Amino acid sequence: MRIEIDPRTTSRNDFYRLLTATVVPRPIAWVSTIAADGGAANLAPHSFFTISAVSPPIVQFTSVGRKDSLLNVEASGEFVVNLAPEGLFEQINETATDFPHGVSEFEEVGIATEPSRCVKPPRVAASPVALECRLHSTLRFGDSTVVFGQVVHAVVAEDVMTDGHPDIRKLRPLSRLGRDEWGTVGEVREISRIRYADWEGPSSGSGD
Repeated sequence: MRIEIDPRTTSRNDFYRLLTATVVPRPIAWVSTIAADGGAANLAPHSFFTISAVSPPIVQFTSVGRKDSLLNVEASGEFVVNLAPEGLFEQINETATDFPHGVSEFEEVGIATEPSRCVKPPRVAASPVALECRLHSTLRFGDSTVVFGQVVHAVVAEDVMTDGHPDIRKLRPLSRLGRDEWGTVGEVREISRIRYADWEGPSSGSGD
């Protein structure tokens, strides 16, 4: 038996809670920005985040409402996506606090910065991965705005690499779930894709 839910007759907040509890886990873009006038650096987690394109490399995050991250990106045309690692769990959550406009989350939470190579917003010094982006475009849907950024530079910490590849067990990225729940890296399973030339039919699915 299933529960039928019509978004047209469900409140915005109730349907939001349904979406965020079922579209899981969601990777986190820990976005650093700076106002066009060079004011306070902003840092905020956004869990509506993914890759949009490979060539050119485009990533996207969604601002629900017109938050400082969005306002700064629109004004300056630049931002950095910092990976949100498990070891910075509490600080990441603290940067989601609704500090007044113009207050730097870096300073309030006590997060060390490092200069970016190609853009003005700083990177999170303790984050193992940073994607420096220039604004490509934005697309608005109701109360939300999707921000598309072209990655112009990337950095990865040497100690999270294995055989020249970022290792998920060393990156330890956090993810967002429903309510106040967060996800960590649990069991990691590997399986190769099957070429059609090697296709022999579906597996039994027994797990034996």
